[in-house]
Amino acid sequence: MLNPETMTPAREKKPRLLLHCCCAPCSSATLEQLQALFDVDIYYYNPNIEPYEEFLKRAGEEERFIAAYRPDGGVSVIVADYDHQAFEAIARGREEIPERGERCYLCYELRMRRTAEYALAHSYDCFTTSLSISPHKSSAWINEIGLRLEKELGIAFVHSDFKKHDGYHRSILLSKEYGLYRQDWCGCVYSRREREAWKARRAAEAPEEGTGKTAQIQSGH
Repeated sequence: MLNPETMTPAREKKPRLLLHCCCAPCSSATLEQLQALFDVDIYYYNPNIEPYEEFLKRAGEEERFIAAYRPDGGVSVIVADYDHQAFEAIARGREEIPERGERCYLCYELRMRRTAEYALAHSYDCFTTSLSISPHKSSAWINEIGLRLEKELGIAFVHSDFKKHDGYHRSILLSKEYGLYRQDWCGCVYSRREREAWKARRAAEAPEEGTGKTAQIQSGH
């Protein structure tokens, strides 16, 4: 397993890294941390996202961001097929499990496995994911999965805890700088339902305004 915090920039050729990304905001600060050490390409494989229009919107935003951030063409964005049935298969029977439970673990594994397989098939030296930049994602789980895939498939995993050193806050700043579309749920229907239920509870608990109506709560990512 490679750890960016203990690496120094290569004097000659950088290792080729395939970076799984779920959206442009999460890829922004992750790419910023990695590009000095690796020759990075983006792999957008997110079968959990629905509807399909949302999948396309996030993919298009990823491509737009990379075109603006690296106009030299030094980073490629590979958009994988929309394989929603693969996500439905791992979610089946786990529909009622709250977010950050077993369904999420299997979703991380699904996306990371496909990334590792693509990296191996296309001669990359290593792989990782931007998922750990989110304060809602378990870096311990992500690194556990990555190390297991490294041993199983024989391709190096880059240790992932990109929320460290204020990484998540940096992603917010970069999102503002590049005008990126941000969302307040991971992409799957279960996350969206949970988020909407949370917002409804917040609205119901809000203090009443002078008009006697309940204050409306709006949230951002």
